[in-house]
Amino acid sequence: MTILLISGSPAQPSSSNRLLQHIGERLAVLGHRYNRIHVRDLPPRALLHGLTEDPSVQRAVQAVRDADAVVIATPVYKASFAGILKAFLDLLPQDGLAGKVVLPIATGGSQSHLLALDYALRPVLQALEARHVLASIFATPQQLQWTEEHGLLLALPIAARVDAGVAALSQALLPRHGEFNDLQSA
Repeated sequence: MTILLISGSPAQPSSSNRLLQHIGERLAVLGHRYNRIHVRDLPPRALLHGLTEDPSVQRAVQAVRDADAVVIATPVYKASFAGILKAFLDLLPQDGLAGKVVLPIATGGSQSHLLALDYALRPVLQALEARHVLASIFATPQQLQWTEEHGLLLALPIAARVDAGVAALSQALLPRHGEFNDLQSA
C-alpha cells in the first residue's frame, strides 16, 4: 500500500510541512511506504491556468492516482486552506480521490481556524469522491515546536491526535473482510 503526502504549503520550511513529514515518518515505522508531492514545486503557470498536459502536473496527478491513501497538509489562511492546494486539487479529475482514504491536516494561527478543515477542505475532498475522509488534525504554532536538535516536538493533545490519525489511516489500509477473502480465493 502506498501513501501520498501532499504538501499544500507555499512556504518552505513550514509548520504544516513539518507536521506532514512527522506523520509520514510515523507511518513508515508502521511499515507503510510513502511518496511526497510539494505543490509549490509544480510550475505556477500550469497550476494557475489548469494546464493538465504539463509533464510535472501529469506526474503529480499520476502519483495521486497510484496512491492507496493521501495525507494532505495545508496552512490555514483567512479561514480557508491554501490557494495553491486548491489550484492543484482542481487539476484532479472529478473522481481523483475515488477509493482513497484521506487524512487532512492543517496548521493555523489560532484554534478559531479549526473548522476550516471541515467547512472548506472536507467538501472538496468528498467532491473528488474520496472513499473515506478521516478525522482531521489541526495544530497551532503553540502546539508545535521545532528545534534543529530535536526536530518537531508536539504538544500532548496534538501528539494524541496524530497517534489517532496515524492509527486510523493504517487501519483503513488493511484489507477489508470481503477484499481479503477475494485475495485468498485468487
